[in-house]
Amino acid sequence: MPRKKSSKALILDYLLAHIGQVVSSDELQEASGFASEWARRVRELRDEEGWRILSNKDRADLKPGQYVLESDHRRPAFKRGLSKETRAIVLERNGYTCQMCGAAAGDPDPYHPGRTIRLTIGHIIDKSKGGDDSPQNLRAVCSNCNEGLQNAAPPKPDLVLLLAQVRRATIGDQRAVLDWLCKKFKLSVVPDDGKETR
Repeated sequence: MPRKKSSKALILDYLLAHIGQVVSSDELQEASGFASEWARRVRELRDEEGWRILSNKDRADLKPGQYVLESDHRRPAFKRGLSKETRAIVLERNGYTCQMCGAAAGDPDPYHPGRTIRLTIGHIIDKSKGGDDSPQNLRAVCSNCNEGLQNAAPPKPDLVLLLAQVRRATIGDQRAVLDWLCKKFKLSVVPDDGKETR
C-alpha cells in the first residue's frame, strides 16, 4: 500500500503545478488535505527548504492570504531547530501570551469555534532576513497571528487601562517603564512636579 503524502508535500505539489500564479490560503488549505497547520507547512517550505513562496509581505500587489511560488529554483535553506529550553524561556518571559494580539494559551479561539489558542514561537527578524534563533529574537505568538488570520493590529489600550496596568506592576517594572519612556522621549529627569526636563 503506498504511503500517504504529508500535508507539506501536498502543498508543494499544488504550488509546483501553479508556478507564477496567485493562489489563495483556502486553496492551499484544501490542497493540504485541510491540515490545521497548513500555514506552518508553507513557512517551512519557504524558510527551511528554500522555496520562493511570496506573500503580501513580499509583494505589494498580493493581498493577505494570497501566495505565489515564484520559481521552481530553490534558495539556500535555513535549518531551524529550537531547543525545548529556548522555547520554555521565551514562553515564560512572554507570560504564555501572544505578543501580537494579547491572547493567552488556552483562551477560546475566535477564528476556530471549539478550539483554544495555541502558542508558537516566532522570529522578530526572520532568519531569511538575517535573524537568529537567540531568545532575544524570539517571541510567543498565537497560531492565528502566525498564520496571518489577524490582519489588523490589536487595538491600542486607552489611557485609563494603560495607567491601571502600570499601577498594578511591581515597582521594578514601573521603573523600567519610566526608564523606557525617558529614553524614548530623550528625557533626562522627571521631577516631582511632573514637568519634563531635557
